[in-house]
Amino acid sequence: MIALAACARGEGTVVAQPAGENRSPKAVSAQEARKAGLATAARVKANELGQIPVLMYHRIVPKVTAADDRTPQQFRTELERLAREGYVPITAREYATGRIAIPAGRHPVVLTFDDSSPSQLTLDGSGAPMPDTAVGILMDVARKNPGFRPVGTFYVIKDMFGTFGQEAQAQTLGWLRDHGFDVGNHTRDHLNLRGRSKEQVAQQIAAGHTLITALIKDPPVTIALPYGNQPTTKDWALRGAGGGVNYNYSGVFLAGYTPAASPFSKEFDPLGIPRIRAMDKVGDCARFCSTAWLDWLQAHPDDRYTSDGDVKTVAYPKFKGPYVAPRFTRYSLAY
Repeated sequence: MIALAACARGEGTVVAQPAGENRSPKAVSAQEARKAGLATAARVKANELGQIPVLMYHRIVPKVTAADDRTPQQFRTELERLAREGYVPITAREYATGRIAIPAGRHPVVLTFDDSSPSQLTLDGSGAPMPDTAVGILMDVARKNPGFRPVGTFYVIKDMFGTFGQEAQAQTLGWLRDHGFDVGNHTRDHLNLRGRSKEQVAQQIAAGHTLITALIKDPPVTIALPYGNQPTTKDWALRGAGGGVNYNYSGVFLAGYTPAASPFSKEFDPLGIPRIRAMDKVGDCARFCSTAWLDWLQAHPDDRYTSDGDVKTVAYPKFKGPYVAPRFTRYSLAY
């Protein structure tokens, strides 16, 4: 999957030509474009091998009753911080396939939402998101912060945002799709896949896959494992077949503690992409949740993914060359 993304990213990639009197206008233009790209990358200190925060949310509710709950105000405050610090949301699909098209000097962040809770998205009578839902708050923050894309990935299960009936469920997923959001697989029944047989794992994942495609005809390309638990053989989560349905994903998301590797780095592992739990600096979260990791990335800008603004290149300082995945070296823009 990621290899295909590389091809897509590499379309039209400019390559410097040897100097010479008989250079075609096209060759000259390509060389000038590369020179300009290098200048931009150096100016913004681009590092497209850097780390990317993938934040994990569950319910957004006024009264917190579970460890993973966030209040609307807490969620809004975190989004406003992201906007203020130069982050631009991308989807899990865009991250896993390497299509990170954000302005030069900005940083990608992946907002993910598990379990398809009504607090994440409920549509009102006119078909618009309720203002205190996650989507409503995200749209409002984006309106007030131009360039902050209102996108995210929703990992759905059979509860499907508290809606009943295929029509209502299709309306909700269709709204997400039509507004640039991404829908991912979280299995149908949210069962722990650890220790289950290959057939049981494939059945749950395939059933979750069908749950989505039966409603919006848009196959998911990533999965978030329930409880972050991987099956006995990790690859079973990435590709398989169950109930006559085949799935073949670009990324498997966990529920870990750290920022995720760039998809262009040797450290990128599509079988186990970590996510960061959204939480303030309390208890274990003093070091391992969203506030703590955003503080760390802000204090270590050289370790954070910074875009060069060109989706066709992978830009980074020359000394970071050993970290680029071999399949992306042809798209490198090392300054």
